[in-house]
Amino acid sequence: MNLRKLTGVAVAAVLALPMFASHANAYELVIPTLDYRTGPYAPNGIPLANAYSDYINLLNERDGGIEGVKIKHVDCETGYNTKKGVECYENIKNTAPSRALAIQPFSTGITYQLIPKSAVDEIPIFSMGYGRTSAANGKVFPWVFNFPATYWSQATALVQYIADQEGGMASLKGKKIYLVYHNSAYGKEPIRTLEALAEKYGFEYRGLPVDHPGQEQKATWLQIRKERPDWVLMWGWGVMNQVAIKEAASIRFPMDRFIGVWWSGSENDVLPAGEAADGYLSGAFHAAGGDFALHDDIRKYVYDKGMGAGDRDRIGEVLYNRGLVAVMWTVEAIRNAMKIHGTKEVTPAMVRDGFESLEVDEARLAELGLKDFTYGIKITCENHEGPGRVAVQQWDAKAKKWSMVSKFYEPLREITAPLIEADSMAYAKENNVTPRTCS
Repeated sequence: MNLRKLTGVAVAAVLALPMFASHANAYELVIPTLDYRTGPYAPNGIPLANAYSDYINLLNERDGGIEGVKIKHVDCETGYNTKKGVECYENIKNTAPSRALAIQPFSTGITYQLIPKSAVDEIPIFSMGYGRTSAANGKVFPWVFNFPATYWSQATALVQYIADQEGGMASLKGKKIYLVYHNSAYGKEPIRTLEALAEKYGFEYRGLPVDHPGQEQKATWLQIRKERPDWVLMWGWGVMNQVAIKEAASIRFPMDRFIGVWWSGSENDVLPAGEAADGYLSGAFHAAGGDFALHDDIRKYVYDKGMGAGDRDRIGEVLYNRGLVAVMWTVEAIRNAMKIHGTKEVTPAMVRDGFESLEVDEARLAELGLKDFTYGIKITCENHEGPGRVAVQQWDAKAKKWSMVSKFYEPLREITAPLIEADSMAYAKENNVTPRTCS
């Protein structure tokens, strides 16, 4: 063997090693997503996942990441299955070369299972507008954030909207307000709030559960036809929404008295019913449509380069915009963590601090290309829900578009606050959690 040749090869390898090691261990901001592009809820999960991916690609292409640090997007398919969701979390929480900075489950069932794990692993959960409502109490749930509003706040907003149509809160007395809900932890979330509202304002409340995935609803709507409630609310998801709207139309229930939660108010829910869905309502905390400056940048820097995750023509649909606002707030929390801690190599614990002191006002929204897209938020140690404001949007079947038809209602905190306190304290007792003292 030629010793001189071997020595030369060895020296070359040693010289190359630092460059290789530096590249392999380069710090990246790991942002995972628990996606569901398959299964019965895929039509709703796909636009959420597409938007998340598109925004991360935009930042990497246009800005070099967050403050110049590249983002590593790690996705895991859950099929909207809680068991698979937990497995995904375990598989991606320690993604090399750094840990997952925050988890967005996009499932109330998965969120419930991850809440105790997040406190042990010290990884923040951002369950934006879903999950466990009482996690709004940051004293008990320091690792969970569910801004900009919870299901309980939304329930109070929708009842306020109904009251406005009926002539005021006093006019609710004697009315019938029914809830058609997905028979799961998610669907059951608003029940206690609606019961408290019914007791205070004197309306009759009744809940009608629909089993997964929600295709069998004939009996439910025959009961509604027989009992003739004045208003119907819906906490549905996926195919359940489409079926419910079609069934409501079949019994001639007025669409302008049928209001879905914001997860029951997308194009996927109304288009299958055609003209029959005209006038249907849902909750909302952001605008629909793809005419914002941020959308233009996504088209330019992502889709024009062949990097788009989905169909260019579907940019701006409700659930696409929902995914955008979710990842935008996550990114802003990471950016805030960098500022607070004076480093670009942030840890999950630092990002938790970024969430807990996050403030994204209207001026910042405009800088992000989202002027008038949603409202400003400010999170504190005590309040992980944020403003809790909810509006109502309505579907125009002819124009095939959603439009806001109400103001943003302030939550009735005299209803929700005691419920949040009771539920969070019960959780603390059951799980031996000592509530923090927020200064």
